[in-house]
Amino acid sequence: MLLVALLLVPIATAAASFLARRRAAMEVANLVGFGAVFLMAVVLAARVLAAGTVSLANGFFYADALSALVILLTASVALVCSTYSIGYLRDDQQSGALGDDASGEQIAQLRMFYTLTPLFVFSMLFMAVANNLGVMWAAMEVTTLTSVFLVTFYGKVTSLEAAWKYAIIGGVGLSMALFGTLVTYYAGRGLTGSQALSGLNWSVLAQHAAQLDKTSMRLAFVLVLMGYGTKAGLAPMHTWKPDAYSEAPVPSAAILSSALLNCALYCLIRFYILTSRCLGAEYPGRLLLLFGLLSMGVSVPFVLVQKNYRRLLAYHTIDHAGIMVTALGLGGALGSLGLMLHMVFHTIAKSLLFLCAGNVSQHFRTDLFSKIKGGVMRAMPLTGVVFLMAMLAIVGMPPFSLFQSEFLIVRAAMVGGHILTGVLFVLFGTGVFAGALLHIGNLVLGPSGDAPVAPRRPWRNGSLLALASALVIIAFWVPAPLLELVRQAAHVVSGQ
Repeated sequence: MLLVALLLVPIATAAASFLARRRAAMEVANLVGFGAVFLMAVVLAARVLAAGTVSLANGFFYADALSALVILLTASVALVCSTYSIGYLRDDQQSGALGDDASGEQIAQLRMFYTLTPLFVFSMLFMAVANNLGVMWAAMEVTTLTSVFLVTFYGKVTSLEAAWKYAIIGGVGLSMALFGTLVTYYAGRGLTGSQALSGLNWSVLAQHAAQLDKTSMRLAFVLVLMGYGTKAGLAPMHTWKPDAYSEAPVPSAAILSSALLNCALYCLIRFYILTSRCLGAEYPGRLLLLFGLLSMGVSVPFVLVQKNYRRLLAYHTIDHAGIMVTALGLGGALGSLGLMLHMVFHTIAKSLLFLCAGNVSQHFRTDLFSKIKGGVMRAMPLTGVVFLMAMLAIVGMPPFSLFQSEFLIVRAAMVGGHILTGVLFVLFGTGVFAGALLHIGNLVLGPSGDAPVAPRRPWRNGSLLALASALVIIAFWVPAPLLELVRQAAHVVSGQ
C-alpha cells in the first residue's frame, strides 16, 4: 500500500492546510506532510532496487526505477521548498505583499499557497505511479490546474498575464498529448485477449511494442513530443516559461523548474520507449535531437542579453530541457545514463538557484540586475557565495557534477557518430556558460553599494545550506543506492 499512501499524504496535507486557521498550523502541516512523502519515496526507491518493480491493483499503480527516481526527486524538492516557504512567506507577510492583514487577505493567500502546493505535488506523484497512459495524461493536466493559480499568487497584472499564457499554451500542448495518447491506443488495436483489456497500460504496451501499428506510432510520437514538450518548455513551445517563473512565488518557481520539468520529460520518455521498440530508435531520436538542439540554441541569445535574473534562470531551464532531450535522442547506454544523471544534478542545482534568487529578490525588492546597487556578496554573504557556486555548477564548471553528465552526453554523441550534434552541443553550451556566468558574476561580485546587510533567516538559509551541501557532495561522491537507481532508470530508458 506504499503507492497509495504516497498519494494520500499530500491530499491529507492539502485538506489540513485548507481547514487550518493559523499560519503556524499550515506550516506544520506542509512540513510534516512533505517530510512523510520524502521518507516514503526513499522506501519506494529501496523496494524498487530490491524487486525491480512495484505494482498494485492489477498493475494500475506501477513503479519501476524510472518512476522511483522521479518520485524521489519530486519529494526532495517539495520538502526543501516547504521549509524555505516558511521564511519566504513570513517575509512577504511582513512586507505587505500578501495584502491587508486586518481584512484577512494574508491568511487567505497563505491558505491558497499551502493548499495548492500539496495538490500540485500530488498530481506529479500520481503521474509517476500511474501505469495507464491516459491517467498519466490526466495527472499532468492537474499539474497545470493547480500550478496556474500559484502563478497568479500575487494578483498583479503581470501575474495574471503570465498565468493566462501558461494556461493557454499548456492547454494546447496537453491537447496534442491527449491526441497522441489516443492514437497510441489505436495503435494497439491488434493486441488480443488480456493484452487488449489492459488498454493503455504502459507496462503491457512496452512488452508488445513490436505489435503496435507503426504508422499510428509515428503520428502518436509527433503529437506527444509537441504536447509534453510544451510542458517541458522545449522551443518553440517555451514562451510561457520566462513569464511564469518570474511571477510565481519563488518556492513554486523552484518546483516548476525542476520537479515539473522532470515529470514532463518522464512522460516523454515513456512514449519514447514505446516508439523506439516499435519503430527503432532512429525515428524518435532524430525528432528529439532537433527539438533538443533548437531549445539549446534559442536560449543562448536570451541568456546573453537578459536583464532580469529570474527570467535568466527560466531561459537557462529551457537550455537544460534541451540538453536532456538531446541526451534522450542520442539514446544508447551512454546517452540514457547521461540523461538520468543530468536530471538528478539539474534538480539540485536549479532548485538552489531559484531559492538564492528568492533571497535576493526579497532583500533588494527587484528582479532586475540594473536596480541592484552593490554586490549581493556584501549584503548577503551566504546567499552570494551559494548563488555563485550554484551557477558555476549548473553551467558545467568542473569539478561540479553537471560537467560529468554533460561530458557523458557529448561522449555519447561522438561515439554514436553524431558529430554535428556534439559540436552544436558544445557551442550552445559555451554561449549559455558565458552569458549566465557574466550576469550572475556581476550580480554577486558587483561594487559595494548602499544595500543594508540582510538579517539572519534560519528557515531559508537552512534550505540553501542543505541543497548547497548536496551539490558539493555529489560533485565528488554519489551515494551507491542513488547511483544504482540512476543506472537502473537508464536501463529502463535504453533497454541496455
